[in-house]
Amino acid sequence: MDDTFPDLGALSDEELKGLIQSLTEEETEISYRRRILHGKIDILRAELVNRLRKKHEGGEDVISGDDVQKLTDILAGKAGIAPDADEAG
Repeated sequence: MDDTFPDLGALSDEELKGLIQSLTEEETEISYRRRILHGKIDILRAELVNRLRKKHEGGEDVISGDDVQKLTDILAGKAGIAPDADEAG
C-alpha cells in the first residue's frame, strides 16, 4: 500500500469507502500477525522459564555476573547504543 495520504477532497464517496475498506482489511491482517507473534513470544518465554527453573532446581546458577552487568547497562540506558550515537543528534 502506498504510504502517501490521498487528497480527501478529491475522492468520491465510493473511493473513500473503498479506501476505508482497504485500510480496515490491512489493519485486520496486521492485528492477526501481531497476535501470532505475541503467541510465539509467549511460548519461547515459557520455554526459557522452564529451562531456568530446571537449572535452578539442579543447583546451577541461573543468573551470572555477566547477566547482572547486562541488566545494569540496560537500566543505565547503555545497552544497544552505538559508540557515536550520542554525538549524532
